[in-house]
Amino acid sequence: MSDLAFASATRLVAALARKELSSSELLDYYLERVARLNPTINAVVVLDEERAREAARAADEAIAAGRSLGPLHGLPMTVKECFEAVGMRTTCGAPALADNVSSHDAAAVARLRAAGAVVFGKTNLPIWCREGQAFNEVYGTTSNPWDLSRGPGGSSGGSAASVAAGLAGLELGSDIAGSIRNPAHACGVYGLKPSRGVVSQRGHSSHPGVFAPRDLVAAGPLARSADDLELALDVLAGPTEEDRPAWRLELPPPRRRELAGFRVAAWLDDPWAPVDATVLELLQDAVGALERAGARVERRPGPVALEASDRLYRQLLMGALSPGLADEEVAGIDAGLAQLPPAADDVSARHLRGFVQRHRDWLRADEERWQMRRRWASFFRDYDVLVCPVLSLPAIPHDQSPDMDARVIEVNGLTRPYWDLVSWVGIANLLGLPAASVPIGRTRGDGLPVGLQIIGPYLEDRTVIELAGHLAEHVPGFEPPPSFRA
Repeated sequence: MSDLAFASATRLVAALARKELSSSELLDYYLERVARLNPTINAVVVLDEERAREAARAADEAIAAGRSLGPLHGLPMTVKECFEAVGMRTTCGAPALADNVSSHDAAAVARLRAAGAVVFGKTNLPIWCREGQAFNEVYGTTSNPWDLSRGPGGSSGGSAASVAAGLAGLELGSDIAGSIRNPAHACGVYGLKPSRGVVSQRGHSSHPGVFAPRDLVAAGPLARSADDLELALDVLAGPTEEDRPAWRLELPPPRRRELAGFRVAAWLDDPWAPVDATVLELLQDAVGALERAGARVERRPGPVALEASDRLYRQLLMGALSPGLADEEVAGIDAGLAQLPPAADDVSARHLRGFVQRHRDWLRADEERWQMRRRWASFFRDYDVLVCPVLSLPAIPHDQSPDMDARVIEVNGLTRPYWDLVSWVGIANLLGLPAASVPIGRTRGDGLPVGLQIIGPYLEDRTVIELAGHLAEHVPGFEPPPSFRA
């Protein structure tokens, strides 16, 4: 069974259905790998072995009786720690919640279980999901399975590291600032941020017990193939409990079934968030492969300048994060703003204003967002998808310095703001568009994974997944990290 670790969820579910192995055997296989390999990267931080074994036995008994539990029948998987799951700790990495054990499942977790999945553990994240890496005082630091000196991305960093290292069959993550796509890119796996509202946020929160859905957030899968993204989306997508009496969700089919004729806009670099040459080379190769395979590619920017999009996105992002701030933090922000010159426009100044913006300012920003959405909707009448970078560079070295606004990254030998890490992914979060990260190869020299971001029209998630699947036929796709192949 040595090849099971890196098999796609689609292949594993088919093998379970054909009785080539049992759910209990597959669960034991993953648990052994977690016990042996997880200490190296610290991706899986919560286990629920007893309940998982019961679920696996029930799945095996159902197969023996000729009954199907659903499209994920018997598949062992993990979920990001901030999703509520019965009997498991949900701390969001916060020491104050270290003893919090969930009494119910998040809506997305419940849908996974109802489809037959065996949820056996949870994966690491940064405190309150407010970080582009994955470390906290409760569980410690997660490392990238390709290079332990680097982070796996965040905030679904443990999720991507687990899937890349072959510790689970599938993973559920969440994304407010590229938190699915950033780690997928850094660890060389597939990740999908669905359209806004397609997957319920109920039971997912940086603060357990919060009921209202948060602006900009989406829950979605991380996996080892594009087919797995569709498999998981079919399970996860649906109306909330309150909407179910009247609403139904039927995502449209892909705009095109063949790569030939796919209308692709390629926006691969921008002065606002320059892309490192090591990444740009692979992006250009991937776009060239699409072109040679028959896609109609036009190299052009999107309909809204990246700077305008990023500024508006970060204003709304700070607003979305602000409910989690303690009163003393807000008081400190107010005091800091009082000392700032009115014309101050650096990263820190903009973020401070965003945290405590007036509601009228937020409403004006929201109207600007809706105006941008109209421009993007018009854009997607001429193009089926936009392809662009996920991040400006590969996985970054661990950086746990407390002031994120003061952190820097290096792009093409020059110092850039740490917040460049959200500029490209923020397009889809701002507008609620579906977006996937697809592994396209590894950088020269360091051999670090790189992903291409595919952004599609609102609610046309299947078009994004369709192109991801075609692209996988022309680029390396998922590759197991060498240290975890045993």
